[in-house]
Amino acid sequence: MKLVYFITFAFIITNCNCKAQQNIYLVAKDSNESFSPEDTFRVKESENEEDFVENEYLIKDLEPIRKNFKRLNSIAKWDSVIVKDIWLSIEGGEAKYYYSKKKLRKIIARYYGETYQNLSEYYLLNNKLSFVFEKNYKYNRPLYYDSLVMKENGDNEVWDLGKSEITETRSYFKNGKLIHQISSQDCGAPFAAEYLLEEQKTIKEEFKELLSALIKKEEDN
Repeated sequence: MKLVYFITFAFIITNCNCKAQQNIYLVAKDSNESFSPEDTFRVKESENEEDFVENEYLIKDLEPIRKNFKRLNSIAKWDSVIVKDIWLSIEGGEAKYYYSKKKLRKIIARYYGETYQNLSEYYLLNNKLSFVFEKNYKYNRPLYYDSLVMKENGDNEVWDLGKSEITETRSYFKNGKLIHQISSQDCGAPFAAEYLLEEQKTIKEEFKELLSALIKKEEDN
């Protein structure tokens, strides 16, 4: 019988005086068993969370976006959830599409790699992209970097979850336009308009790819 332990880690990230608490589920497997990034740990998606307020900037425009985020991530039972394997990274990943009252309300996408894990949450409001919450975990060493590999490479560190470099990005959309973005590495200072336009393009392209993957799955079925 395979030995599997489930351990919950909770730690506080402090960067530029911006604080965010993250929950991570680590699955430790028997050392004789091969593993994939999905087996190791899954970043916990938002659940019963409220968006924090960095400052008074655009607070009236952001209020309905934040309320919608809280409402959707508090839903315990969805009408349907469609799961799709995605290959937007070398190690692949998974996308989940959440429906309520026959409408797509949010998408949760996970991307895995030997040196990172990324969780992207897309929330829709009035059938349009409203809020995107991205959590990126960059590991200090690759997942397979145990004490033996460390010695073979003349290194002094093994893979350590607690040493991950963690970045959170929150993107707010109004009428299809990215109006504000907050990064844990930036302390919430407003970004330049040109930068937001580039970010808007990137996010919308990724969102479009996820929608295309959903359409293809429905056609296959």
